[in-house]
Amino acid sequence: MRTAAKSDAVWFTTKGQVVIPMWLRKQFHIEDGTKAIVEATPEGILLKPVTAVTIRRLRGILKRKPGDKPFTEEWAEHKREEIELEEAKHARCTGGS
Repeated sequence: MRTAAKSDAVWFTTKGQVVIPMWLRKQFHIEDGTKAIVEATPEGILLKPVTAVTIRRLRGILKRKPGDKPFTEEWAEHKREEIELEEAKHARCTGGS
């Protein structure tokens, strides 16, 4: 079930730092020292926290069963699907242009 997007305003410091609102830190299990992957996207800057929850989810992906596709092939398919979803989302937001 998808919920409506909630947003909040933040400010950048002179060092480029920003404080993530408490409700987002709780929602994404961000604690002191949590690292994040930073990506440039057509819509702006995307922060992907790397938390214990994220790592536990990834462990399931890494376990291979006999007959499974190689991880690199499965990961490449995942990334292609992710890009397609982002492109479709961007097209919806910009009216298809």
